[in-house]
Amino acid sequence: MTWVTAVARLRARREPGVLVTVAAVRGHAPREAGAKLVVGGVGTWGSIGGGNVEAVAIDRAREMIAASAPEPELMDFALNDKVTNPHGVQCCGGTVSVLLEPLPVVRAVAVFGVGHVGLELARILARQDLDLHLVDTRPDILSEERLDVLADAVAQVHVHHTPLLPEEVLEDLPRGTHILIMTHDHAEDAALCDAALRTTHLGSIGLIGSAAKWTRFRRRLATEGGHDDATIGRIKTPIGLTNITGKAPATIALSVAADLLRTFEADGN
Repeated sequence: MTWVTAVARLRARREPGVLVTVAAVRGHAPREAGAKLVVGGVGTWGSIGGGNVEAVAIDRAREMIAASAPEPELMDFALNDKVTNPHGVQCCGGTVSVLLEPLPVVRAVAVFGVGHVGLELARILARQDLDLHLVDTRPDILSEERLDVLADAVAQVHVHHTPLLPEEVLEDLPRGTHILIMTHDHAEDAALCDAALRTTHLGSIGLIGSAAKWTRFRRRLATEGGHDDATIGRIKTPIGLTNITGKAPATIALSVAADLLRTFEADGN
């Protein structure tokens, strides 16, 4: 498996890893600059030459994975028999610099309702390195032509057409997915709020709408859904930055995206 494939597989499995690259070589060394190794929690792919250099790099990469270390690190190795090594002697005679770059699990966001605001929000979030799930009951809303504005997305975009029960998507979303509920139907919004509160592996839950809408929803979630106040409190509404009051779809979307990015920074997820 190539290192590119290994990185893609870790991302698809939502597993952290570290990309190890021979950054510089002076003199003789087992591998040339640019050689790569991918280290996951339980496996490795590729090689930077074996021996002490590779073994130490793997040890440090696993420490970085365990600590969720966000910053890259540079390690220098002298390849001679005068250096005490934890994994044996390498006496090629040169020196090697190795760069370790963390490959964190990317964030995931699910937007339920891809209408005017939802599409504008998708356009903004698609510029972020994340898994973006777009869910709607209306096939025309998710048409290829309409979503063509996301063709150059940095994010991995996943489209879910759910004509009957959009809440069924919740169980299949990655752990920690942040939920934004903004469908065209208040009844659908209410069902999604109830289902999201019952789905324990999700991240934050946001609901678009007015104070009056939330008063009705909160009462229904308590009386019909049986949720206590602490559970209902998981839902944030209104979403967006409170000091941005414009009602144009693009303005609302910008406010919601900024608020979500602030949430990312606050909780580290």
